[in-house]
Amino acid sequence: MRLRLHGALRRLRASALPIVQCGLAAGAAWLVAHDVVGHDRPFFAPIAAVISLGVSLGGRLRRAVELVLGVSLGVLVGDLLISRIGSGWWQIALVVILAVAAAVFADGGALLVNQAAASAVLVATLLPPGQAGGLGRCLDALVGGVVGVAVVAVLPSDPVAPVRRDARALLDELAAVLAGVADALRDRDADAARAALRRARRTQTLIDSLRAALRGGREVTTMSPLHRRRRGVLEQYAELAERADYAMRTGRVVARRAHSALLDGEPAVPELPDVLAELATAIGRLTAELTRKGDPVRARQPVLDVVRHAKVMSDEAAPLLGESERVLVAQLRSIALDLLQGTGMGREEARLAMGVAPTP
Repeated sequence: MRLRLHGALRRLRASALPIVQCGLAAGAAWLVAHDVVGHDRPFFAPIAAVISLGVSLGGRLRRAVELVLGVSLGVLVGDLLISRIGSGWWQIALVVILAVAAAVFADGGALLVNQAAASAVLVATLLPPGQAGGLGRCLDALVGGVVGVAVVAVLPSDPVAPVRRDARALLDELAAVLAGVADALRDRDADAARAALRRARRTQTLIDSLRAALRGGREVTTMSPLHRRRRGVLEQYAELAERADYAMRTGRVVARRAHSALLDGEPAVPELPDVLAELATAIGRLTAELTRKGDPVRARQPVLDVVRHAKVMSDEAAPLLGESERVLVAQLRSIALDLLQGTGMGREEARLAMGVAPTP
């Protein structure tokens, strides 16, 4: 129970600001629509504000536009039909079918389609014709969407913290995959290699989450003057995210190749698992720098040490390296190159640091 309570409190703290944003946006949207615009029951305004915000970053402007369009479409269809055919179960079914069909025909997103259906239902039930015009309800939705966006600009979430958190999670998983492959090679355990491969294949959600956090962070820095100066930090993380994605894809290749080599009984150089384990440790160093908001540049040296160790191993054991092991060493260097670029090095600079001649 204590662990569950701590987890619940941690989730609540992480979402505290978005929750406050939703509440303030709902109240402000009602205030503007009721006191400024002059609508008696502008319940579409707070609904629009809450939906346009949600409780997470990313796509708020797009959601606000889809929301207003969906409400407008549902209200239009509902008002036109209900005023002529009355209200009842089959009338509700008809207006929802037509509103959703119109939204799908317009190639709308899921929010637009759902909101069109919901608005049509509300028009046909809670607000029958004669109480308020469709134009007024569309205006309420517009007010809510604008207020929602304005609240994000005035009371913005931290655009960098979610990106930093998701980048750490992805790098931690990459280190765990490489450490698992190292243990599998050391123990000659094909099942352990297969487990590492399965783990590597489950990382796409982490990559998608990191990309979504970047989109949300960019949106906040675009809408909020308070965070414009953090655009540069986000761009650095964008490069890190791209390179971490490439490195993880290569990590899947490493795990798959190691699994195949173990299944085929290929001979192994004893030092190779140590090199892979060292690379996992170097990635942990990079993650530590991100955790304490440090400087990723300090994480370069451990990566370069791994590259040098791999080169020495390859030179000394060249006649003993099997085909799979040569592939693993090449993929290891590829991961190192991506990690160095993720710390801000240019490609040619990273290649030179690794002892590779510049490309012509």
